[in-house]
Amino acid sequence: MNLLKFSFKSAVWSVVYLLLLLSLLTPLSVLAIFFMMIPGVILFASLPVKSFIWHLVPVAIILVIFSPIYLLLLLLFTLPAIVMGNAYKKKKSALFALMAGSGAMLAEYLLLLLIGSVIFQFDLSSYIDDVVRLTIEPLTNTSSQMVNGFVWTPEMTQDVARQTQLMIPFALVVTSLVMALITHLIARPILNVMGVVVPKFPPVREWRMPRALIWYYFLALLFEVISRQSDGTYWTMIAMNLSPLINLGFMIQAIGFFFFLSHAKKWNPVVPYLLAAAVFFIGPLRIIGIIDLAFPLREAISKPKR
Repeated sequence: MNLLKFSFKSAVWSVVYLLLLLSLLTPLSVLAIFFMMIPGVILFASLPVKSFIWHLVPVAIILVIFSPIYLLLLLLFTLPAIVMGNAYKKKKSALFALMAGSGAMLAEYLLLLLIGSVIFQFDLSSYIDDVVRLTIEPLTNTSSQMVNGFVWTPEMTQDVARQTQLMIPFALVVTSLVMALITHLIARPILNVMGVVVPKFPPVREWRMPRALIWYYFLALLFEVISRQSDGTYWTMIAMNLSPLINLGFMIQAIGFFFFLSHAKKWNPVVPYLLAAAVFFIGPLRIIGIIDLAFPLREAISKPKR
């Protein structure tokens, strides 16, 4: 009876995977893409490898009937799902599974860009430029400028397109991390119900970034200085992508500190959540994360008073 129930659950997740893949060529793709790894992770983590393959065979056959391009999409999202599901099978930590899944997804994004540019002559810069121009076109309308009293020049459009192109690496990293994080948050409780024990993240109050992040911060500042004195886009791209990632790390450190402080001082449980939300809207609050990394604040707070 349990076996039949387990097989039914697996079949359901195969159907969910099929529907998500079919939605990728529709307007729903903007939302669906963040949930694409979930069915694959659940299937691989809960099934033997042979059973996992057999669950994907009917999905692949149906996808081919619609369009062969779906097979590429199936491969694209299945490989990171296997990496993440394998981490669960080997009882790795939640952080390891998150980094493995997001790393595999990021590697595939970069590989696709390389294949697209080398084999299919896909020009990402031109594509982004066209999208930006199409998006900003209403602002350049003469009647719109007369109503709002704001003149949008072609030079401003070109600058936005250039800034967008330079931020592509940061966007890919964040997208990969968000996809893996959503996958873990949804797949973990489902797998636990199915009998697959998946470790959870440590409490937020225990979150800490590596202290080396401070040195990376100074390195990012150096790159920023070099980019301002150089006309090349290489240094500018490094500075524009490295700084936001490091600042994100400081924000995570600050959030961990606020939860630690709240736990140590026995504040109302709502307080750390409000402070965590404030970190994302009030930029200077990330300085708390820098100080917490540079100095033993948590040790000083938790040290018993004489």
